[in-house]
Amino acid sequence: MLRFASLGSGSKGNATVVAAGDTVVLIDCGFSLRETRRRLALLGLQPEQLTAILVTHEHSDHSAGVSRLARQCNIPVYLTQGTWNSGRLEGCPEVVCFNCEHRFQIGHLEVEAVAVPHDAREPCQFRLHHAGRSVGVLTDLGSVTSHVVERFRGCDALVLEFNHDLEMLHSGSYPAALKRRVAGDWGHLNNQQAAALLQQLGMEKLQHLVVAHISENNNCLQRAASALAAVYGPLDERVVFAAQDRGFDWLRLAAVAGQGQPLQ
Repeated sequence: MLRFASLGSGSKGNATVVAAGDTVVLIDCGFSLRETRRRLALLGLQPEQLTAILVTHEHSDHSAGVSRLARQCNIPVYLTQGTWNSGRLEGCPEVVCFNCEHRFQIGHLEVEAVAVPHDAREPCQFRLHHAGRSVGVLTDLGSVTSHVVERFRGCDALVLEFNHDLEMLHSGSYPAALKRRVAGDWGHLNNQQAAALLQQLGMEKLQHLVVAHISENNNCLQRAASALAAVYGPLDERVVFAAQDRGFDWLRLAAVAGQGQPLQ
């Protein structure tokens, strides 16, 4: 069974857990070691159970806790060469660099790295496969490319960024330069962009949709939900909203019949 959960999602820290059998990977870690341990425990996990840490990019809300966690628990860290060259993840005991667009195996999980437009050295997002199912984690991109649509189409579950509401961002307290950065092609998806992307990806196969990376300053659940409902229809039990303070609890995808063995 493929399952996934979150320790928290937003500008104050991000971390997503994806597991298949005894393979447990953490995507990003923007929390302190103590806070990471506390939040993992809420999911019934200890850091020592982590097989690997995947890093999407070097921004602190995704990477701040990676090195210390990896050192203390001797966990290998997988990231692009550009993210490694940023110098923000030094001290990891074992580093595995991959190229965007590569697929690689970590235990029972096949990991697909997808390049995305974001203002970092060599950012990527991930789609993870096991036993005929896949979950996509797609946040921190400023615009939708045909490549992103192609690579994330057909997911069984999707964690998708609904970062900001344009009206709230423009009328808010952020400096003008930061507003331009957030709303730009290398920033973050607004509610309407995310909803339009979801339409392009198709919703027929989705068993779970997680609305994630919601800005506490420039968005709210009501506006994100309204934008989603415009393309999704009435929201149902498949839709989950990720929170900054607690993420979301385990969601599960049953294996396709006859495909329960690890990928080779």
